[in-house]
Amino acid sequence: MSSNIPMAERLRPKTLSEYIGQEHLVGKNGVLKNIIESGNIPSMILWGPPGVGKTTLAQLISNQLKRPFFTLSAVHSGVKDVRSAIEQAKKQKFFNTPNPILFIDEIHRFSKSQQDSLLGAVEQGTITLIGATTENPSFEVISPLLSRCQVYILNSLDENDLKKLLKSALKNDIELKKQKFIIKETEALFRFSGGDARKLLNILELLMHSYIGEKQIIINNKTVTAKLQENISYYDKKGEMHYDIISVFIKSIRGSDPNAAVYWLARMIEGGEDIKFIARRLIILASEDIGLANANALLLANSCFQSINIIGMPEARIILSQTVIYLANSAKSNSAYLAIKDAQKLVQETGDLPVPLHLRNAPTKLMKNIGYGADYHYAHQYDENFIDQEYLPEKLSGKSIYKTGNNPNENKSKELLKKRWGKRYDW
Repeated sequence: MSSNIPMAERLRPKTLSEYIGQEHLVGKNGVLKNIIESGNIPSMILWGPPGVGKTTLAQLISNQLKRPFFTLSAVHSGVKDVRSAIEQAKKQKFFNTPNPILFIDEIHRFSKSQQDSLLGAVEQGTITLIGATTENPSFEVISPLLSRCQVYILNSLDENDLKKLLKSALKNDIELKKQKFIIKETEALFRFSGGDARKLLNILELLMHSYIGEKQIIINNKTVTAKLQENISYYDKKGEMHYDIISVFIKSIRGSDPNAAVYWLARMIEGGEDIKFIARRLIILASEDIGLANANALLLANSCFQSINIIGMPEARIILSQTVIYLANSAKSNSAYLAIKDAQKLVQETGDLPVPLHLRNAPTKLMKNIGYGADYHYAHQYDENFIDQEYLPEKLSGKSIYKTGNNPNENKSKELLKKRWGKRYDW
């Protein structure tokens, strides 16, 4: 087999017995294994992280059951392509023959209209649909289609699975066998692969090409880490580098450096990071690190998340860039973050303190008679809609939890709080 073909493709399993991982589905007594052996498979959604064998499993099901196999990528296909694939499937289906399989990779990227175009064919039994997704299908697949499919969850490969894969690759790959690999340590190799079979094989391929001409290749934590750091375009969405880069990205925005923030954004985009993951982190940052210093930050971050879901790549990168630059340039405050952190700590230390009697709800006459709601002052009946009364449990009376940040917006709030509450908010 040509060495131009990626190792992950060269080593793709040909039978279920060669398939590594997902024992709960295809191992002994696995629910999917039993269904496959029955020969009567339902339409299904395979949900799991990248590189865990979703595409391979779909192909193996087709091979074992000798079903015609049609495949579409949701990234590159439209409604016209879906209809064309269904028409081809119809031509393959004869009287009493099993349904052809239509496999759709990244089905979560299909729009509602694209998913709608599948409904009739699935419902009428023209095709058996197998969709693969890295996103929760409950949110990404329309309800009518989801209700017609079984959902099977695939997990990241564990250490034993990765060991099996490594052993199989060294034994069976025609290119790896040309060089002598000495495996001394696997911790970094497995950590950077992050439970992703494709990632592990890509790392092996990188190491193989890095040491061409050498008699033997020693694999240990130091060599693996060094080679991956040399290859600057390598971005591991599940391993250590993933967390390092998202960390420096967030710290750059927190530190008000738009240059660095956009650079690390570009690193993640070029590395194939899920743009929804980036946008979710921006929403958290907008509240945790900017918060009350600029309430518009959270609105923009949330709008960014909604917009990239509608637009998609490559244009979504512009929306992300705009949001990142705005957040980096914004005034910063972590007062909301510190307030809830301190409040939770206080609850953990003091337990379930009783609600003050004057603040309790009194829906019955008995509750009113024993003092529920008595002496409560309705704020709207007083000047400026404010009356000084205690809202905390008696044991915490006068306790200060929220402290304003030092920025123009919160400085105004601080003055108002001091005016209303006096020493309670006079830090």
